Amino acid sequence: MKDGIDMASYAQSWLGLVRVIHQVEAELARVMQSAHGLGLSEYRALAALAKAPDSELRMQDLATHLQLNQSSVSRMVERLERAELSVRDVCPDDKRGVYTVLTQKGRACLAAAEVDYEKTLEAAMKAHGCQAWLSVAMAHAQ
Repeated sequence: MKDGIDMASYAQSWLGLVRVIHQVEAELARVMQSAHGLGLSEYRALAALAKAPDSELRMQDLATHLQLNQSSVSRMVERLERAELSVRDVCPDDKRGVYTVLTQKGRACLAAAEVDYEKTLEAAMKAHGCQAWLSVAMAHAQ
């Protein structure tokens, strides 16, 4: 016991939370892929681009946002480009900088996928009893 906390129980609770997160992520990934042909990172990239000024982000900023390495983001952006959901653009101030920009087709794809993402997330959170935990986490984030 440390500072009045049973560390074994604490560790068990943490592992339980990690398992729930993985299960929710797996369900979101399954729905995004089957209903929209998008990987979960691809969906999240489209969402990040939609929220960014001018619907564009530097590749390195997108990698940081998604917590992916540069190589993974480059491959993902290539898939988005092949599907015409985004395009690359060179930074006018720094020719070495590369942006990825959301296309109209990408915005439409995101709008369709968002409905299923939110519905699936809500159902998964309810199924795992996460609403109270998420409310506490959101209150602490503010």
